[in-house]
Amino acid sequence: MPLADSLLRRLADQVGTPFWVYDSTVIRQRIADIKVMTAAPGLQARFAIKACPATKILREMCAHGIWTDAVSGNEALRALHAGHAAGNNPPVICFTADVFRDNALEVVMKHGLLPNVGSPAMIAQLAAAGYKGPISLRINPGFGHGHVNTCDTGGPSSKHGIWHADWKAAKAAADRAGFDVTMLHAHIGSGPKVQELHDNLTRLAGEFAALIPHFPKLTAVNLGGGIPHNYRKRDEQPPIEPLAQLFARCRDIIVKAAGRDIRVEIEPGRYYVASSCTLVTRVHDVKRTQDNAKGKGATFAMVDAGFVDLVRPAMYGSYHQIEILGKDPAQGTEPIVVAGPLCESGDVFTRGGADEELLPRDLPRPEIGDLMVLRDAGAYGYAMSSNYNSIGRAPQLWLEDDGTVTQISRRENIDDIVKAETDERIL
Repeated sequence: MPLADSLLRRLADQVGTPFWVYDSTVIRQRIADIKVMTAAPGLQARFAIKACPATKILREMCAHGIWTDAVSGNEALRALHAGHAAGNNPPVICFTADVFRDNALEVVMKHGLLPNVGSPAMIAQLAAAGYKGPISLRINPGFGHGHVNTCDTGGPSSKHGIWHADWKAAKAAADRAGFDVTMLHAHIGSGPKVQELHDNLTRLAGEFAALIPHFPKLTAVNLGGGIPHNYRKRDEQPPIEPLAQLFARCRDIIVKAAGRDIRVEIEPGRYYVASSCTLVTRVHDVKRTQDNAKGKGATFAMVDAGFVDLVRPAMYGSYHQIEILGKDPAQGTEPIVVAGPLCESGDVFTRGGADEELLPRDLPRPEIGDLMVLRDAGAYGYAMSSNYNSIGRAPQLWLEDDGTVTQISRRENIDDIVKAETDERIL
């Protein structure tokens, strides 16, 4: 069911603004797409929980046989809570990190999860804790791409993984600790172009093929995520069949090098959920500045959503399509800066360029009371929201195929914000 303007207005009247709304039909279609991409024998898909960790989402993944990748102890617990199986044979929940923080090591130990080791010292830390199971090694292959340059997940500037030239030392440490290395992993990121993904994954499969003979207990190779999502041209998304062929070819390369059956995994996050969610906000004012010696004036649409809700534009200069409900751009537009309520100059949704400067968006003239929507907000949207300025997180709503809407998280209040504060003496 499409997100009709009338529905969004009713929801705004019911729960207030801002709010998030997920379209279950879109999520299930993206899951179905991934199932087609991994339909060849020996392929397994995971979901990178960090993209959108809502229990409702995790239960959808579980119901469709999508395994998970957790990057904190609590993410792993959320996956368990949603019904994903514990244990490492098979490793339905893989724990990937560069640091064991908080309860992470305890959760791995208690639930027998497969730890995907991103820093060499983690091997000794596992051994010191008494861990006895298999491990995975996350390799930084020396190349890769993020959806923006600051998000590169492979290469000299990336903090993630064990540098590819250091794999021998990592394997020796695993051997000394008595750990079987059962999986090799790399994540080269969500570059904006499908051809780049094709070239990088083919190269990565070849790199892993060269390593496999040195890991006799290996049963799996994880190629990471990296399926792009086109935020600017929402109707132009990566074709499914060429990606299915790519993943199957990569597995053929890996199995041939191993001389035995090897499971090949992918673990997208963004692809599953980005297009499923819309952030709905309301215009509270429209104000203008004038040209002067310092620069050009602008028209600001002041909305009640801010980077406490969707931080990606402020953090990365990321683009999200913005629309004003009930107003047709064909009837005329003007340059508008869309800004939020926070006491922070960077609280602007229309940024970009090398210096993340203001980039006014051509929109119909907004008026006080208009509802404005930011599309494709499902990935790293609510997941990266915060309580800055002591603002509660906005509610998340779920639209079912039959048109019913469920609130899957409520709007936070002051009690939620201060509930962790104490006056407990510790020394």
